Amino acid sequence: MEALIKYVQDEFVTKKEFPKFAAGDTITVYYEIREGEKKRTQFFRGVVIQLRGTGATQTFTIRKMSGTVGVERIFPMNLPALQKIEINKKGSVRRKRIYYFRGLTGKKARIREKRQ
Repeated sequence: MEALIKYVQDEFVTKKEFPKFAAGDTITVYYEIREGEKKRTQFFRGVVIQLRGTGATQTFTIRKMSGTVGVERIFPMNLPALQKIEINKKGSVRRKRIYYFRGLTGKKARIREKRQ
């Protein structure tokens, strides 16, 4: 059964090429929104909290601050509405899932930039 699912995903699911990113990186995701007959592009810029899954079921969670309220959004990697992903900053964190980032405010909520 798993072989059949893998075969269908490889043959029929279109894969888009996005840059490699990890938890702690600040990225901008551009995606398409349909409002009735109109289409427009909207972006969501924030810190990647986690990457989850593999292949066609891979998702990533982004967190941004909108005023004093934290907003999180989960994007599937194979979402047809995703147009492009830009990496703004590479973050240096020790974990793969940085849930502790939700509880931090002010200067403690900064992530060191990875040295190149």
